[in-house]
Amino acid sequence: MDFKDLAQRRYSARSYQSTPVDRELLLKVIGAALLAPSAVNFQPWKFLVVTDPELLDRLHGCYHREWFKTAPACIVAIGDHDKGWHRPTDDKDFTDIDVAIAVDHLMLAATEIGLGTCWICHFNVEKCAEIFDLPGNFEPIAMIPIGYPASIPIPDKKRKTVEQTVLWNKFEA
Repeated sequence: MDFKDLAQRRYSARSYQSTPVDRELLLKVIGAALLAPSAVNFQPWKFLVVTDPELLDRLHGCYHREWFKTAPACIVAIGDHDKGWHRPTDDKDFTDIDVAIAVDHLMLAATEIGLGTCWICHFNVEKCAEIFDLPGNFEPIAMIPIGYPASIPIPDKKRKTVEQTVLWNKFEA
């Protein structure tokens, strides 16, 4: 599939069929995440795949939206801040950026094989970390519900134009 078509087909699915997602498909999308670039190739990520109904129910307590409960699986993208690269000049931690790139790869791979995803970052991080007993250097950065979308039509995307976003040779606010 052409990359631009794939990027156009990816959308935030907020309703899923109850059909479980095969483990091999979940491994396939995570395999795409593992190909993502990271600062100094440190790869400071872990992907916790949640398919157990009891654990999913506990995870639903971290994000109170009814549609979230329709996903048969959720991938929690976790960053290891002890493993992430820190820029020496200002100690900026690149863990979040590295994990974000990997999550994008994961979501595009899911789209390519007919799975829907949604990037959730407004969730109770502390509660999520507690559910999985994460050590302090590990941070849940995103939750990605994943499954077969309940509705096939891709919603229209509202995006800024090239003229609104691209600058040539100098910055203008």
